Order: sequence, then C-alpha cells, then structure tokens
Amino acid sequence: MSKTTARSRSRSAARLAAVQALYQHEMERTPIPTLLHEFHLHRLGATIEGVEYEDAEVDFFDDIVTGVQARAAELDELVAARLARDWSLHRLDRPMRQILRAGAYELVARIDVPTGTIISEYVDVAKAFYDKKESAFVNGLLDAVAKDVRK
Repeated sequence: MSKTTARSRSRSAARLAAVQALYQHEMERTPIPTLLHEFHLHRLGATIEGVEYEDAEVDFFDDIVTGVQARAAELDELVAARLARDWSLHRLDRPMRQILRAGAYELVARIDVPTGTIISEYVDVAKAFYDKKESAFVNGLLDAVAKDVRK
C-alpha cells in the first residue's frame, strides 16, 4: 500500500472516529480530554466485538474533536445558515449534527485539505449511518458551507 493511500485511510478512520466521539460527548457530556484518552486506548485501531477498526491518524482525530468542541458556536452558525428556513440545527438528529460540524470545521480550519476531499469524506461518513438521501444532504450542505468559507 502506498504511503498516500495509508494516510488517506488513516484520516478516513480518524474522521469517522471523531464523529463518533463528538456524538458520545453530546450524549454523555464526557469531558473532551477523557474522551480522547478513551478513544486513544480503546477504539482507534482496536478490535471490538470481532470488528477490526482501522488505525486512525491520532493527531488528525484530536484536531477534529477539539476543534469542533472549541468552535461549536461558529460551526453551528455556518451550518444553520444553510438549512431551510423552517429548520434549526437542533431538529437534525445527533449523528447528523456531528457530521456537519466536523465537516464544517475542516472546511474552516484545515486549509491543508482540499475542499472536494473534505466533502467526499463526510459523505462517506454519512453513508456509515444513513441512506443515500441523507448522504446527498451532507454533500449539498457542506458544498454550500465551503462556498461561504473558502472563497
């Protein structure tokens, strides 16, 4: 496997794990440092109930989780601005909110990652939780956010 492919896979795993960690934080209010420690020790690259999880780029995972948490209000505003008028961010279910927050965070803060890569990756994350309709929603919304923040 090439170095680029291995890095791409580890970043994909980091994104999925970050969404899971952010979801857990919202559900249980686990402090972020505790959550990061738990994921580092027990989830990233682990085998759980016979399922082997891909090794994730730990620093990238940490950046997404801590960045989303630190900039939550800003990210929520960016996402909410692109929702239909009669929708609020809190009408979306929790996993969807975390996918959109993480994608928006990368669009705002990770200028080292191409826009198309970010959108495509979070569409793939959405596919882990949802059907095609919701994945298309993630694509459209993150594309609109990208037009706002990456001019």
